[in-house]
Amino acid sequence: MKDVAARAGVGLKTVSRVVNGEPGVTPDTERRVQDAIEALGFRRNDSARVLRKGRTATVGLVLEDLADPFYGPLNRAVEEVARTHGALLINGSSAEDPDRERELALALCARRVDGLIVIPAGDDHRYLEPEIRAGVATVFVDRPAGGIEADVVLSDSFGGARDGVAHLIAAGHRRIGFIGDHPRIHTATERLRGYREAMALAGLPVSGSWVSLGATAPERVAAAAGAMLAGPEPVTAVFAGNNRVTVTVVRVLAALPRPVALVGFDDFELADLLRPGVTVIAQDPAALGRVATDRLFQRLSGTTLPPTRIVLPTRLIPRGSGELPPHTG
Repeated sequence: MKDVAARAGVGLKTVSRVVNGEPGVTPDTERRVQDAIEALGFRRNDSARVLRKGRTATVGLVLEDLADPFYGPLNRAVEEVARTHGALLINGSSAEDPDRERELALALCARRVDGLIVIPAGDDHRYLEPEIRAGVATVFVDRPAGGIEADVVLSDSFGGARDGVAHLIAAGHRRIGFIGDHPRIHTATERLRGYREAMALAGLPVSGSWVSLGATAPERVAAAAGAMLAGPEPVTAVFAGNNRVTVTVVRVLAALPRPVALVGFDDFELADLLRPGVTVIAQDPAALGRVATDRLFQRLSGTTLPPTRIVLPTRLIPRGSGELPPHTG
């Protein structure tokens, strides 16, 4: 900075203001400082800045799997909001493993991120209490924290599933199957609750053989779908609990000689190009990321409100598969 100041003919404070984007510098002076910076190859020393200000200008994001299409827009939205605050995003995938989630979150805290956004894999987040007390702002997304009070931003899994199943009932279906994720996952149980609520409101019974929760591996989902669709009284429609389940169910249904209605929770790429197009309950993962990151930076700016639960709406997108009537042949 001394070299830049000498070359531009200004003081150190003026160089600091230009480098940090602070006001109080005339355009001509700023241009001279920028020319000196370019000529000398000056780069700001962020490590020194951290020591001086006590902030790293970084936030951490722990998500399930960056390869999942749901998390791409969410990750991008977090990154864009962080960028507007001059912060860098560091992320990692938990692979739905609670131990790996804990390891990643604590590793990010050890690198002194200013804040954390966590999509929980586990149901016990008391391990973050010391970090939160130490000043690491923390917001949870898609699923609430377990064992602690913290800000959380959710999609309306219960209401969305209820609406999707009600849509199938309105098309004439009475035997509707539900295939979802692990029962320990908040979104899976909320979507199952929505399914049961829609069936109950319509006065329809739910057979135990119509409900299957577990891993979203194609083999497990295909076996569950096959069991529901077999026998003398198979289901005539399926509600799929997330996009991975929906894709496998689409493959199973494509091999059947009879039409079976389908509504999936989460939109997915090419869903509109299939024949019939796949009716879905769509979330807005980008909105989840934006709202969560906005909340994180509110905390970092000193907001002291109690932890907040924010629920974002879902929307039904009818494309054909959810409007098929029950097969009677």
